[in-house]
Amino acid sequence: MSALAAVTVPWSPVDSAPPVERPVDLESRQWLRSLRAEGREHDEAVARLHELLLRAARFEVARRRPTLPHLRGDDLDDIANQAADDALVSVLARLDTFRGASRFTTWAYKFALLEAAVKLRRRAWQGRELPLEPESWALFSSSGLVPEQEAEQSELLTGIQHGIENALTPHQRRVLVALALNGVPVDVLAERLDTTRGALYKTLHDARKRLRGHLDEQGLSLDLKEMD
Repeated sequence: MSALAAVTVPWSPVDSAPPVERPVDLESRQWLRSLRAEGREHDEAVARLHELLLRAARFEVARRRPTLPHLRGDDLDDIANQAADDALVSVLARLDTFRGASRFTTWAYKFALLEAAVKLRRRAWQGRELPLEPESWALFSSSGLVPEQEAEQSELLTGIQHGIENALTPHQRRVLVALALNGVPVDVLAERLDTTRGALYKTLHDARKRLRGHLDEQGLSLDLKEMD
């Protein structure tokens, strides 16, 4: 797969295909009833849900801890608590979207995993400058090619560089380089540019389309797969 197509898109519980209607299991129905209730029953259900979400967030933080050796235990615990708090708000706001494709607790668990992952990615990039140029074009070349293949590859990489520099708008270039070439997480870029993930996906789509057109005009071909 081309490096330009290898963009990791954070999963979101609300970005999936339209849910399939299924019978809701008894435990899930009890969760929904209690969370929609008032008074003590509601408060106790919210407290139990927060405990579940906090366990999920701590699990995700522990799983990713080796990639963030500079963070202290207190920092990681704070991230887990923030993730659980935000996941709780998201779950309560989306109770009507639950369709029983899985158990309620499994469905809610994923919100905490997502929030923890997003917050850890943001913390990893905190204070770092967003790279505006590919960190190394050599990363996109292949070794062990015969001379003819090396020449073709060199021509293609030159065409890509020229296209990125001249065929794209400054905003398209910044988004394409950050997401597709330098691996900046889309949620981090959205926060830095004060925009949304959806807007960045649209910009990336347009940039790929324009770059593909530029390469076609040069008689070059590159497989830029569209994002799912």
